[in-house]
Amino acid sequence: MPINLKTNSMNRSILLISLLTLIIISCEDKRFQTYTANVPQYMSYEDLRVSFDVTADEALVKPGKIYFKDQYMYINEYQKGVHVVDLSDPSDPAKKAFISIPGNVDLAIRDNTLFADSFIDLLLIDISSPLQPVEIKRIEKMFEYVIPPYDIEYPLEQIDQEKGVIIGYEIKEITREIKNQPYPWPIYYDYKSFAEVSSFRYNAPASGGGNTYGIGGSMARFITYDDYLYTLESTYKLKSIDISNTDNVVVKNEQYLSGNIETIFIAGEYMYVGSSNGMHILSLNEPSVPILLSSYQHVTACDPVVVDGDLAYVTLRAGNLCGGTQNLLEVIDIANKSEPKRMVSYAMTEPYGLGIDNNTLFICEGEHGLKVYDTTDPHAITSNKIAEFSNIHAHDVIPLSSFLFMIGDDGFYIYDYSDLNDISLLGTLPVVPSEE
Repeated sequence: MPINLKTNSMNRSILLISLLTLIIISCEDKRFQTYTANVPQYMSYEDLRVSFDVTADEALVKPGKIYFKDQYMYINEYQKGVHVVDLSDPSDPAKKAFISIPGNVDLAIRDNTLFADSFIDLLLIDISSPLQPVEIKRIEKMFEYVIPPYDIEYPLEQIDQEKGVIIGYEIKEITREIKNQPYPWPIYYDYKSFAEVSSFRYNAPASGGGNTYGIGGSMARFITYDDYLYTLESTYKLKSIDISNTDNVVVKNEQYLSGNIETIFIAGEYMYVGSSNGMHILSLNEPSVPILLSSYQHVTACDPVVVDGDLAYVTLRAGNLCGGTQNLLEVIDIANKSEPKRMVSYAMTEPYGLGIDNNTLFICEGEHGLKVYDTTDPHAITSNKIAEFSNIHAHDVIPLSSFLFMIGDDGFYIYDYSDLNDISLLGTLPVVPSEE
């Protein structure tokens, strides 16, 4: 068959023109966009690991968790470190020292050792002399690398873990290529600071082996028991860390629990882990490997738990990162640890941390203050309100004999509840407004 050179030449010309047209269109589609976004600021690992320091005093600006041991209160300054507060005179709490621990959120104490997270590291601190704490050891990469809430307009893949830990964000101009985007206007999210982490904590007193333990608040993510430090990591991992020998701290077990696990509480030989949709009960018969006995399901919400005898008290808070729409106090019968059953629930306003002592229940309601109830009759708790303090911000509490220690966005408070008919404020440490 003869070849038509003219037709073949025309086809090649058409093909060449088509390719040139595609290239031109492609070049025209390649556009760039300049906009503002929150860009990560890093602290190098080298700087992080020489950051431990002790100063005479620092302002209380953004208080986090509270932890009581002997006559001292240890107050977390969110992401900054720990205030050491002398409570020998409850009417005049005095800040005596500040332990600088970048990235610190959680803490626990066993004997004279303070365990504190420092971003991805675990720090062991000797507090045998509380006003002169000494770094014993830093265990590197004990915890997972966490990326704080970030601006969705900053490409996640550009976050570089090799540069160090993220300590904040700064507003910068970003230029990136955009394609086939008819309205290339960015949505700007202002995350200049880290979002609140629901990780206040309660560390119930435990005994055994001659060890001594402190007491913390109810939004727990660290807790000590026997020879172990238990930590909740990410949203699903419970880690058992052997701390019997501070020269050889090792992870003995990691296990996964369903739901977004948030808080941890120990009573007797049982662990109670609160999640966004339930409460897990685990046996500590073998402390190195807690055994899951049961899981109680509830509506989606933030979930701190405290226990008194055969009853567990759970506050459920809706909205924000917690999800859900209900704010509740639930009372759960845990006489049979394998079959927890809800007894009754009560509507709350904005419940955060809680604490119980001898049938007296303290519930923090955020900007709605502190409420105190008699729980003698679990079916009539809200009908037996003892007191209400509405002119304060309440986030978490530690009831201890006749003293109530409370932390909120506006400061640290000490109440005397030896007379429930006349609960009185003894002393405070107010928050100093941030200049940021």
